[in-house]
Formats: sequence, C-alpha cells, structure tokens
Amino acid sequence: MANYLFDTNILLRLSDPISANYALARDSTYLLIDQGHKGCFTSQIIIEFWVVATRPTEVNGLGWNPERTKNQINQFLTRFTLLEENPEIFPLWFQLVTDYNIKGKRTHDLRLLAVMKAHNITHLLTFNPDDFIPLPNITIVHPQDFINSQ
Repeated sequence: MANYLFDTNILLRLSDPISANYALARDSTYLLIDQGHKGCFTSQIIIEFWVVATRPTEVNGLGWNPERTKNQINQFLTRFTLLEENPEIFPLWFQLVTDYNIKGKRTHDLRLLAVMKAHNITHLLTFNPDDFIPLPNITIVHPQDFINSQ
C-alpha cells in the first residue's frame, strides 16, 4: 500500500461541507484509507490550513475562529499521520529549488515534495496537480483521477 500526502486543499475541502469539492475530497480520502493506504500531512500543510480556515470568507477563507480551527486540526491529528520535520528536508528542498530554478509561491510546493522525499512518501493527493513539478518516484494524483482508476 502507498503513503499519500494530503495537500492543504484536500484538508480544506474535507472540512467544508458546502464546498463543491467536499464529496470528492471525502470519497477519495475514505477510499484511500479503506484500501489500506496511509494518509499523511505536514506541519506546513497545517499552517496553510490555519491561514485559510481563519481568513474571512470575503477573501476566500472559511471564516472560522481559532477554536474551531484547532478542533478540526485535532481531528486530522487523530485520523492521519503528521510527518515530523527532520534534518533531511532543508537540503532536499534547497537542491530542488536550485535544480529546477523555482521562484515565488511554487517554493512552498517544492518543500512539500522535499518532505515527501525525506519520508519516502510516494503519492500526493491534490486538487492542483499542475502546481507541482514531476519528480521520479513521486506520483501526483487528483482525487477524481484516483476515483476513476478504481
């Protein structure tokens, strides 16, 4: 079975039943887990989740208060695996951003790939697969593609 890193957008959609992608996020993550795959996330993803969850709805956030956000994060911590920070991540990230000449916001996405490499995570579940560069031994999966492959 594979280990899947859940991108921030997956956790956000799982937390927002009024989102157009709620059912797709729910169904794909449940199916992954039911098939024996492991769902993971990083501290970076939780930080990004906090930013969007506590941002006002007028600026594309969920408009939650910190208490509600904390409770949702605690639910994730009981259901999925938090990947620990380790000394391998920074050198991997630095190598990736320099090798691929990455600039701006994509730098955050490259750090997720570095965490995946440091933890031997082979799959990333995301609604934005085009945000990530292709790397050997890492498969970027859109939830709909995962469901269609079943």
